[in-house]
Amino acid sequence: MCYNKGMQIRDKLAEILGTKLEHPENEEWGDYAVFLKPGKEADKIIDKLKKLEFVEKVERVGGFVNIRLKDEFFSTLLSQVIRDPEWGKSSVLRGKKVMVEFTDPNPFKELHIGHLYSNSVGEAISRLFEANGAKVARACYQGDVGMHVAKAIYGLLRSKKSKVKTLTQKAKLLGEAYVLGAMAFEDNPEAAAEIKELNIKLYEAKSAEIMKLYQEGRRWSLLYFDKIYKRLGTKFDFLYFESGAAKDGLKVVEEGLKKGVFEKSEGAVVFKGEKYGLHTRVFVNSHGLPTYEAKELGLAPAKFADFPYDRSVIITGNDINDYFRVLLKCLDILYPDLAKRTKHMSHGMVKLPGMAKMASRKGNVLTAEWLLDEAKKKVLEIAPKATDADAVGVAAIKYAMLRSGIGRDIEFDLDKSVSFEGSSGPYLQYTFARAQSVLRKSQTLNSKLQKDLEFSVSNLEFNSEELAVLRWLSRWPEVVEEAGERLAPNLICGFIYELAQRFNSFYAKHTILDNGFRLALTQATGQVLKMGLEMLGIKALERM
Repeated sequence: MCYNKGMQIRDKLAEILGTKLEHPENEEWGDYAVFLKPGKEADKIIDKLKKLEFVEKVERVGGFVNIRLKDEFFSTLLSQVIRDPEWGKSSVLRGKKVMVEFTDPNPFKELHIGHLYSNSVGEAISRLFEANGAKVARACYQGDVGMHVAKAIYGLLRSKKSKVKTLTQKAKLLGEAYVLGAMAFEDNPEAAAEIKELNIKLYEAKSAEIMKLYQEGRRWSLLYFDKIYKRLGTKFDFLYFESGAAKDGLKVVEEGLKKGVFEKSEGAVVFKGEKYGLHTRVFVNSHGLPTYEAKELGLAPAKFADFPYDRSVIITGNDINDYFRVLLKCLDILYPDLAKRTKHMSHGMVKLPGMAKMASRKGNVLTAEWLLDEAKKKVLEIAPKATDADAVGVAAIKYAMLRSGIGRDIEFDLDKSVSFEGSSGPYLQYTFARAQSVLRKSQTLNSKLQKDLEFSVSNLEFNSEELAVLRWLSRWPEVVEEAGERLAPNLICGFIYELAQRFNSFYAKHTILDNGFRLALTQATGQVLKMGLEMLGIKALERM
């Protein structure tokens, strides 16, 4: 459980009522609401609620019972928030180990905006697990072997030898080489045969020239990816590669073949999924090489050996949902314990207005770096003196990608995302910076407030703007726990946006400086905004 006053009171009410509580649609009706079937038993429960020291009012409206808490509860909760920088975080997953796999780019290709979306989702999910007490390991699984690599090597062998110095230039060269190879594979039967032969040579590592080119291209890709990850605030604990999973995957398939899980078909090894309402997939091709599916089966036990997880969450785009249904069925048959611990979580595609569907093989992808740079440029157009325009640009992108429920496609509008008004990352950063500016200006904070956090509330009469902020703050622990349970960063987005709106309304109407209570309210708001932003993988900037 989350040990703070807000959650304790909610749990106490739920215990008396014997059910979960909701929040009324209209806050004027109360702080909590529950449906109770009218009768003597309900009357007894209502009488018991009315006697609770922190309850102001209990009112029946039809079958619903609305419960309003005393104003004093919110002000004493405020001092608790200020005392505890981690207030609102939960311990429901304490002792649990969770591995979250996300981003999963392929070396020899550029990191595109789909990977940016996956990274934003995966980092936020990782932080939600951590906010609820879990120990989290971040993992990235990368396709460093396979036909796409053979196509890129084919392209590199035929591309003009130009000097490339920066990581960006090197990544672009690799991307162009892949496009060249992919187009040749589709249009030229002789080139297709050569690329297939290259693929075999890469697995067998027999050509020194090819392996030198491969090793250099792989190194370029990984350094480039790391550059983008640092910009996004992600650090992976484990990096997995298809080249490493290939041998393990072959062994798993061989064992499965003996057990009748797989069968041979036209020189390949396949899983006939139709008997499970799925479809047939190839796990070892006719050349005896493991496919993505086989490698993925080898990856699962390897991940568990490195980090014995209670839960494993794999985040990908929803274009491979059918692939994962087959894979998880195989995992369930071969490693049922690991299958029970594993969850595949898919997100939608990113669409930009006016842009056709992107495909790496056609060379019409928008890279992650391009979008990050464009966001930074837009920020500097709006705020030329921005102290950290890159962090604001990242906030714009991440918030726009996370504010909607994960699973649906996103229509990404850069101008709206970078706006310092409305539901956007920069608006939330600006609100946090505003709160910190007020606290820096105050002469009261360090002298009066910090010496007496248990300030008296007996003579305080809260105005509507103060109460609006207080009431919303009290819901923070519930939101953190629910967002973690549902793996829903959008709940954090919605909460901190509403908090920012309420705080800005309060800020516009009332003088804060040298008022102990209002300074405390400002400090608590900033504290929760910072936690919320950081849970989304967004920097909370003290100055903007």
